[in-house]
Amino acid sequence: MDSDLPVVVIGAGPVGLAAAAHLHERGLAFTVLEAGDGPAAAVRAWGHVRLFSPWRYNIDAAARRLLADARWVEPDPEVLPTGRQLAAEYLQPLADLSALKPHLRYDARVIAVTRQGVDRLRTAGRADAPLVVRLAGGEVLLARAVIDASGTWDTPNVLGASGIPARGETEAARFIETALPDVLGADRDRFAGRHTLVVGAGHSAANTLLALADLASQTPGMRVVWAIRSASPARTYGGEAADALPARGAIGSRLREHVESGAIELVTGFGVHAIAASDEGGVAVSDGARTLTVDRVVAATGFRPDHALTTELRLDLDPILGATRALAPLIDPNEHSCGTVPPHGVEELAHPEPGFYGIGVKSYGRAPTFLMATGYEQARSVVAALAGDWAAARDVQLDLPETGVCNSGQPVDSDRIQDGGGCCGVTTAAAAPPGRGLATGIGGGLLSAPAPTPPAASGSRAR
Repeated sequence: MDSDLPVVVIGAGPVGLAAAAHLHERGLAFTVLEAGDGPAAAVRAWGHVRLFSPWRYNIDAAARRLLADARWVEPDPEVLPTGRQLAAEYLQPLADLSALKPHLRYDARVIAVTRQGVDRLRTAGRADAPLVVRLAGGEVLLARAVIDASGTWDTPNVLGASGIPARGETEAARFIETALPDVLGADRDRFAGRHTLVVGAGHSAANTLLALADLASQTPGMRVVWAIRSASPARTYGGEAADALPARGAIGSRLREHVESGAIELVTGFGVHAIAASDEGGVAVSDGARTLTVDRVVAATGFRPDHALTTELRLDLDPILGATRALAPLIDPNEHSCGTVPPHGVEELAHPEPGFYGIGVKSYGRAPTFLMATGYEQARSVVAALAGDWAAARDVQLDLPETGVCNSGQPVDSDRIQDGGGCCGVTTAAAAPPGRGLATGIGGGLLSAPAPTPPAASGSRAR
């Protein structure tokens, strides 16, 4: 393969830009393709959310070095940024650096990745054929490697409990909100005074429920219903007083208090099977035995990766999570919280397809245990491998605080934490009364790049 070809990075979010920073430091030619009209388009979409992790966990090491050379003033490491602040104060300055800016292309949507003159069936000469990246509009770029850091924000899970749209879900789309609407801000009018159903038991659901409860305390005539498939909300409540981070555990307590007071109506054992417009002008949501009639539905059911771009590549994906087969057991949400996922790098992210890696949240498939700092270490490891520095690539290290059960965020009255970091977040709410921080869990993530055939490995080292 022509070694003068660039590494193509798909996505200019936190992890994609981190990969770009590492590629620059390693002296490797690269091009970053971003479907949005600027960097961090997905992050800006949830800009009203405050991260649970402070600045010190949200800045990639190579990016920090490049920004320091440009005399960038780093934010207070203990402050919790919003998504909007993350984009404006870190990702935009990073993208504007002279080292990166000429290599970034916006409004460049990738529609396919394959190999030049080689489909998935052909083996002979495969590793020597350049990767082909096709854009919407027909333009084609050749690459020595591709790092897919495109994330999952644009591919939320459906409401249907069977993993496919519930009967009538497509037709009822006008009644359905995707995860993390700005309940107390831009989207307030869609919820004020209305009856809203939130479906889901993770970070996004907890965030939206607490936002709706706050809005209901200010707006008469509202009802908030929470539907979960399990028989108990205990996992969403988390460790509460037993949580290693007391302030974080408090959000489970707040959610429980809202449920026990009746401010939030909890419906357990409810899997959505059918949705239809009701005669009253709202929408009827059924699990086959019970029907909930509401004005709005928030589908806080998580996200899934879209592998349609790479159907002609040889990917080895776990059949359950959709992560690589080697990574899947390390991130299984049945075994791990986001604070207990072990460090991992190029070897866990590699596919049978030479020169293609997935990093960031997309690399986790459907697992909700991703952390932005984890994505940064993935980017560093993969780029080191692409540069032929296998010692550095295998020396995977990650310094994260123990967060306990990570399935709800931390209510924080200010933007500062005292007891270490975390992986979830809080929604900013200028309209909310003091002391009513709102929690959510937001990952940032992407996919990774190609490398030469590795020498025999003795294993990764985690510290």
